[in-house]
Amino acid sequence: MRSVLVANPKGGAGKTTLATNIAGALSNRGESVTLWDLDRQRSSLSWLGIRPPELPAIGRLDAEDAGNGVGNRGRGWLVLDSPAGLHGKNLAHALKLAQKVVVPVQPSLFDMAATSDFIQALVAEKPVRQHRASIGIIGMRVDPRTKAAATLEAFLQQFELPVLSYLRDTQVYANAAFNGMSIFDLPEYLTARDRAQWTPVLDWILAEP
Repeated sequence: MRSVLVANPKGGAGKTTLATNIAGALSNRGESVTLWDLDRQRSSLSWLGIRPPELPAIGRLDAEDAGNGVGNRGRGWLVLDSPAGLHGKNLAHALKLAQKVVVPVQPSLFDMAATSDFIQALVAEKPVRQHRASIGIIGMRVDPRTKAAATLEAFLQQFELPVLSYLRDTQVYANAAFNGMSIFDLPEYLTARDRAQWTPVLDWILAEP
């Protein structure tokens, strides 16, 4: 089973938005996908709970499954939505399950500060040092016309890690989520711009480790 961990220690960074849309994108490609919600708030599972049954199926796991080793069995994809404050042993355990780690960061002082410390912790972890897990960064809710966007871009250049994409600030994600959908479940004419921003993200995720 191939696994993608979505992680950032700060709450509200966009982890669940990324995790649900990664799961939606993969399921719409015909892949077998399981979404593992490690956050006890269970936002991803709430999203799955209202997902229309006619859409491509996505399996579910929650935080209580963490000790069962289920992430190492089966085929298809496992998408892990991690909680805020992920660090130490919990971070190390999550990294053991993942080949790809996606780090969302928003263009704000507090998000960038938290992400800087987190990335330093990530690159020091054994799976990353041994190239068993790759890290990619995504700018979230970015308006390219703003000074904040330029500041975020300059900030991310300090890391020797791929910046996969900058996703625009739009209500299309929230509107889809209210209906248990990803943007990939919506008509393409409504989401063409956003799907284009996702193309490099999915190319990176789908590339062999």
